[in-house]
Amino acid sequence: MVGDFEQRRVKLATGVELDTVDMGPRDAPVLIFLHGFPESHRTWRHQLRHFATRFRCIAPDQRGYRGSSKPQAVEAYTPDKLIADIFALADALEVDEFTVVGHDWGGAIAWGVALGGQPGGLHPQWAGRVTRAVIANAPHPGIFQRLLATNAEQRAASQYIRTFRDAANDGLVEEKGIAGILGLAFEGRTPSGGLQPADEIDRLLADWEDRDACRAMLNWYRASPLAVPAMDDPYAEPPSSPFPTLTIPTLVIWALDDTALPPCNLEGIDELVPNATIVRVPDCGHFVPWEAPDAVNAAMDAFLVS
Repeated sequence: MVGDFEQRRVKLATGVELDTVDMGPRDAPVLIFLHGFPESHRTWRHQLRHFATRFRCIAPDQRGYRGSSKPQAVEAYTPDKLIADIFALADALEVDEFTVVGHDWGGAIAWGVALGGQPGGLHPQWAGRVTRAVIANAPHPGIFQRLLATNAEQRAASQYIRTFRDAANDGLVEEKGIAGILGLAFEGRTPSGGLQPADEIDRLLADWEDRDACRAMLNWYRASPLAVPAMDDPYAEPPSSPFPTLTIPTLVIWALDDTALPPCNLEGIDELVPNATIVRVPDCGHFVPWEAPDAVNAAMDAFLVS
């Protein structure tokens, strides 16, 4: 059991406020940890304790989650806004350079933060601020969209996204919260990962009682430009378009028993991320930061000193 972390409320220039863990020496290199769906900063509870003696560790509850701001409009959750939040958080905490660390949806945003903030990155106002990236079980955006168009395994594994996006399920969310739509989306499927300890499950269930948070979490899916075809839609290579290369050192940690994101997501990553280090974690499901914390910590330890 890992106890609570002290959080501070941080007001961002993007117009939202994020409850944020900020621990470790203020003059140390900075790690910004981004959690995914449907969790919180506690995704990283084992990493925060491990790294805070040597790094300044910053872990927000992202926009829409727990006590952080929860705008209800779908368009408030487009990826550009979620990426901008992270740089605005760094600004508010007077952080110039940082390593971005992300899992699941937090990993998706971390890819965008890294591409925008690497030297010569896509966003001139942020370029040069992101020195490294650590991505755990979050697909590269270029690879993922191609797999959805061409790969039956990944398309089948991603049909839950269509359930999350379907407004016909809004009544279920109002009645039963996130737990209700999770049950619908993954009915009859083997859970992708181990079970949380009882105290963590209790925390999550309490978080999910807030219907504003439930709607906001689903808005991450509804605002995404990602196209998820139905299973009977045609399979075809998407139109070819160049994807920017991520040149900074990048650690990709992949749990191999993730039923939502199979290991085919690693194919071709070396072409798009030439400085990638890939660490595969066997016998582990999707939530690798807390399912296999020792493996994640060891991989990050080796990467961050290399």
